[in-house]
Amino acid sequence: MKIFRTGVTSRLPRWAQTIRFRLTLTYSAVLIALSALLLGGLYFALSAYLDPKPLDPITVKKVTYANNGEIKLKPGYIIQAAEISSIQSAVNYQTLQTMRNYSAAGMGVLFLVSLGTGWWLSGRALRPVRAITATAQDISATDLSRRIALTGPRDELRNLADTVDDMLVRLESAFVAQRQLVDDASHELRNPLAVIQANVDAVLAHDDTPVEDRAQATAIVSRAIQRMTRLVEDLLASARRSSPAFVDADIDLAGIAGEAAEEYALLAADREIHLVRRLAPGPIAAGDASALRRAVDNLLSNAVRLARGGSELVLAVGSRNGWAWIAVRDEGPGIAEEDADRVFDRFFRSGQRQSPATVPSTGQRRAGLGLAIVRQIVESHGGSVSLYSEVGVGSTFVLWLPERSLTSDTRRTPTPPADEDPLGPRA
Repeated sequence: MKIFRTGVTSRLPRWAQTIRFRLTLTYSAVLIALSALLLGGLYFALSAYLDPKPLDPITVKKVTYANNGEIKLKPGYIIQAAEISSIQSAVNYQTLQTMRNYSAAGMGVLFLVSLGTGWWLSGRALRPVRAITATAQDISATDLSRRIALTGPRDELRNLADTVDDMLVRLESAFVAQRQLVDDASHELRNPLAVIQANVDAVLAHDDTPVEDRAQATAIVSRAIQRMTRLVEDLLASARRSSPAFVDADIDLAGIAGEAAEEYALLAADREIHLVRRLAPGPIAAGDASALRRAVDNLLSNAVRLARGGSELVLAVGSRNGWAWIAVRDEGPGIAEEDADRVFDRFFRSGQRQSPATVPSTGQRRAGLGLAIVRQIVESHGGSVSLYSEVGVGSTFVLWLPERSLTSDTRRTPTPPADEDPLGPRA
């Protein structure tokens, strides 16, 4: 057998369960309590001061004077008499009784009036809350463009509405970025998946496929898988840096740059690119070593892919004005001035192609998620990314990070000294 228990609150009408009703009752209860306290104190103070008492009359018989001067009682004639002080006490007593009765009636009327006044005042006070509620009910996960835009004095409710509006702006930006990222990632993954499926169906699925065709198809599938792997790694790096479990630690920038250089040395050699290391020891930054290593990897990956064969690729570390920096300079196609800002956008593509070389690069500059992840990682560490580029000559990407190994003689400038390339002019 099931027993259903219904609380008193659930049996009340809906309007009686609202905060407006509770505020009204609170206003009225406080007003009546204060009124009762005031009137009660006044009543008891007057009672102690005036000494009110009911009238205590005495019976007096009427007398007459005889001719000889003798006093005789007049039969049948009796009068009531009292002392002057007793009469005054009786008047005070009656006045206090009248005041008590009228006060009780007045408090009853005041209670009814306070209910109406409290209901009206609480309704006006809670009007912004109703606006916030109505806006929140109209908001959905697919449409976060609504705003409360509350007007009026700068009070607590106005601050609450502005805070909710700011939260909606951040949520809308996050949802837009999430949808854009999912759409872009889906589009980017669709092409390598189609390439893999086509090569499997046309070549690798047949036993009689010539060895040369099978080797070519295997190489194409391998490149497509590598492309998807880079995309997934970029997504994971972005998610990891946004994780609340992230903990900052001191990072030796020369150390992570040296590890990245060792990893890409063979790839650069395959394309006859000379990798030059200028890793000055000393610069220390605070942050996530894996995330910063990912940022350097992305820059080196782009540089090795885009640099001309036989050219020079420079990886350098240093510090200036309290800012540590890591720079990657290539001799690739360069970036046009109008594309300098957009190159950090997700899946940006530039139509600029590099000049021919002995060992050509892959041609079109495709930022994918790599440079977007680089900027996100660096900015999340309190730094910034600078780009120095010239079409047909090459590009230099510099990661500026707040340096931890500052001396007493060194002060950090408010912004990185990004007005000029820390590697200096090209030879």
